[in-house]
Amino acid sequence: MDQFCIRGGKPLRGEVEVAGSKNATLPILAASLLAEGPCRISRVPCLRDTETFLNLLTEFGLRCEKKGAGVVEIDTSGARTGTAPYDLVRTMRASVMVLGPLLARFGHVRVSLPGGCAIGARPIDQHLKALELMGAEIELKEGYVNVRADRLRGVRILFDMITVTGTKNLLMAAALADGITVLENAAQEPEVVALAELLNGMGARIQGAGTPVVMIEGVERLSGFEVEVPPDRIETGTFMIGAAITGGDVTARRCEPDHVRSLTLRLREAGLEVTEGNDWVRVKNGGGVRPVSIKTAAYPGFPTDLQAQFMALMTLAEGACAITETIFENRFMHAAELIRMGACINIDGRTAHVEGVPSLKGATVMATDLRASASLVLAGLAAEGETVLRRIYHIDRGYERIEERLRTLGADIERVAES
Repeated sequence: MDQFCIRGGKPLRGEVEVAGSKNATLPILAASLLAEGPCRISRVPCLRDTETFLNLLTEFGLRCEKKGAGVVEIDTSGARTGTAPYDLVRTMRASVMVLGPLLARFGHVRVSLPGGCAIGARPIDQHLKALELMGAEIELKEGYVNVRADRLRGVRILFDMITVTGTKNLLMAAALADGITVLENAAQEPEVVALAELLNGMGARIQGAGTPVVMIEGVERLSGFEVEVPPDRIETGTFMIGAAITGGDVTARRCEPDHVRSLTLRLREAGLEVTEGNDWVRVKNGGGVRPVSIKTAAYPGFPTDLQAQFMALMTLAEGACAITETIFENRFMHAAELIRMGACINIDGRTAHVEGVPSLKGATVMATDLRASASLVLAGLAAEGETVLRRIYHIDRGYERIEERLRTLGADIERVAES
């Protein structure tokens, strides 16, 4: 098992290109299950999760072939339904997105209950309730969801809570349903919009993506596609916070500044200099960070996937702040590891009270989930001395070659095998 050795105290400086979005890539790959024709996807990030999803697609007869850096071509001529097995689904909750397209196209599918990061309960009841309204028969047996429907029908669906994966799943299911489906309280994330635009390019009829109400008029078939994955807004934000926490000056290129607007506003409030263009954003720390309280929320609010990284930054702020997590109930596991590095954090339910300290100290720490691992990398880059970060397979799920790209910005970080 690998670990990171980080020698901190060096400001990050320079330019870095943002990779394609993991959270956009996975639903795009799922959409290939709907396609009657070849698919070509570029700017696919090389991650554990994308590899897992490509392996999952082969379970349903698709042939996936890599064509150079970041390009995947998919032959869908052998597409069929079947079972999404536990061994693949258990490591990645997004695997449940095969449910909607396979049910809509083939009328039945069997999917293992999903896994993923241990950051709290993330049930798929919203997916299943919506599919039942569309006419599906659902059976839960031995850890698997068996779903059947002769033909899904369009209905009005009101999600009890905002669900990003559920919105994506139902977009794909409704694209081939009879009649019109209306999704209310739908997720508004950029990745939802990217999926809707892709489906429309395949021949779907979707209106309102990016708003709380989305209307889908079902069609008979969907064609193959060629698409470029949009940039990863969470990676963009991680590099932005990296510049801030190390006292550096970093420009992230090939990104979407509008997608990180909530972070940009908080960094400016904290005293950082943030400038941007059409496809780049620059963060410069001229000295000192003011404390800023945040509360996570569904897009366009402050993203839960940047909460841990922002907490790392606030451990070095000149004063106290509160960080409230409203999305997941178990997403403060990184706090204990930051405390090992000298941070002053007190947890009260879903709120972390952070009192800034003059400096962090290098220590041996352990990653507990994808975004927690990113926060600990950032803390290590800012800390005095050496930090050893274990269980970095978590970060490989969502960041492509993160240590190599940080080194181009001046970081002293290396991947080594655990002794």
